[in-house]
Amino acid sequence: MDHMLNKVLRVGQLYDFYSALLTEKQRDCLNMHYLQDLSLAEIAEEFGVSRQAVHDILRRAEQTLAEYEEKLGLAARYSDERRLITEVVASLENLPSSVRQIPELSEALVKLSSLLEDTREV
Repeated sequence: MDHMLNKVLRVGQLYDFYSALLTEKQRDCLNMHYLQDLSLAEIAEEFGVSRQAVHDILRRAEQTLAEYEEKLGLAARYSDERRLITEVVASLENLPSSVRQIPELSEALVKLSSLLEDTREV
């Protein structure tokens, strides 16, 4: 169960970064299967193809997403940057309140926190 959830989350993340680089049919199939939770049979019926054809499209699309990530590393970089920002925010929040009230530091904390909020969807 965890493996499937991890796969769905991983494909979803890669889809967010690289979907524009896929064919329209690959995008549609991934969207329908992973984001709309349609079965292979439902997708096959929608496109007028076999379940096997949908399976092949999904497998190739997933492989393509993985290859783009291997070459470009945008999702990994995003995760690393988000983790670092989270650590910095936590460190700043642990400073004494008298220090956190320094205007420049307070402003930096607000900006970093808003970065984390703005990127939750990705």
